[in-house]
Amino acid sequence: MAITKNKMVSLTYDLRVVGADGEMIEQATAERPLNFVYGAGIMLPKFEALLEGLEQGKSFEINLACEDAYGEVDENAIIELPKNIFMIDGNFDDEIVKVGNTVPMMSTSGQRMNGLVLNVSDDVVKMDFNHPLAGEDLFFKGEILEVRDATDEEIAATVGCGSGGCGSGGCGSGEGGCGCDDESCSTEKSHGGCGCGC
Repeated sequence: MAITKNKMVSLTYDLRVVGADGEMIEQATAERPLNFVYGAGIMLPKFEALLEGLEQGKSFEINLACEDAYGEVDENAIIELPKNIFMIDGNFDDEIVKVGNTVPMMSTSGQRMNGLVLNVSDDVVKMDFNHPLAGEDLFFKGEILEVRDATDEEIAATVGCGSGGCGSGGCGSGEGGCGCDDESCSTEKSHGGCGCGC
């Protein structure tokens, strides 16, 4: 059976950043594969398009330029926020809001996002809301483990999950919801990649 719309796909992959000394930054294994409904709009569009037609047992290699992955680094997504918004009961949590940590935030419109803390000063916290893989060309190498018809429940579970995927707090499910969850991808570094469109 070939990968087409509304098929449940299970696959493995190694993800490397092109030009980063070949270091593997993320992996989905046979024990913890990436499972998703093909055509549900959850995966990176180019990644998904290049999988179409592949069958169980087929291997693949996919190169994605940054514009087909998580885009260029957006300088407008690097902002300074007033330090007082991080106060809880009058105290600043310097164990969580410290340089190098990723902090879950919410926009004024209610959208969940993750911000990387770049700097903490007396009055402001400088954060980067770009995807961790923004500006990077990506290389995926893997194998298709299974292709089958998705159940009505699996297809229904993908409705409204356009921002799901690994590490995004979306509605992904390792059992075949929309995209992968933290348990369906073993990661050396948590980048929220997985080919997911988050």
